[in-house]
Amino acid sequence: MKIEKEIFIDTSALIAMRVEDNINHKKAQQFLGVIREKRLRLHTTNFVLDEVYTYFCKSHAIAIEMAELIMDNPLILLHRVTVEDEKRAVEILKAFEDKDFSYTDATSFAVMERLGIKTAFAFDDHFMQYGRFIIVP
Repeated sequence: MKIEKEIFIDTSALIAMRVEDNINHKKAQQFLGVIREKRLRLHTTNFVLDEVYTYFCKSHAIAIEMAELIMDNPLILLHRVTVEDEKRAVEILKAFEDKDFSYTDATSFAVMERLGIKTAFAFDDHFMQYGRFIIVP
């Protein structure tokens, strides 16, 4: 499988990379090696940053570490979710009423569509359920 140069990184992948006992930790770490080797560019959003920070906030030091990793990492481009992205997210949520996508999931899909990103580094089944992206690893 050819891997696209531009990849959206989801909350699930960021958590898996950091949490050693996460079921996907090893896969996430291995794919991080591919990202570095192939010089892939990661994209994410401020909404994903919020989810990651919130996930780790019981350990302030780790939450800050992860926020800084996302905000100050030359491998990651941080995009702000726009009003138009949020409108598109609501359209997605309405269209997929049989799915339990989170609002952040839907905004991620909208941003990926806006940016023309076709690949997601994610372990969240919702990306597969949406059906419009290639999921790696």
